[in-house]
Amino acid sequence: MIRETTAGNTSELAWFKSSYSGGTDGNSCVEIAVTPSVIHVRDSKHQTGPQLALTQDTWTAFVSTVRH
Repeated sequence: MIRETTAGNTSELAWFKSSYSGGTDGNSCVEIAVTPSVIHVRDSKHQTGPQLALTQDTWTAFVSTVRH
């Protein structure tokens, strides 16, 4: 995993809400943006706040452990 408070210039990324986002309050949203080498993750309520930048391998390992 690559941890950065801002993962480079992320203002031009195409962010979209994760299909696993939701919650009963409607405010529990995770957004991701995909580039060829990095998966960017942020909280939709804090778009200018901290973000994660994950390698493809780390992202794959993470989503493969998510239980439905």
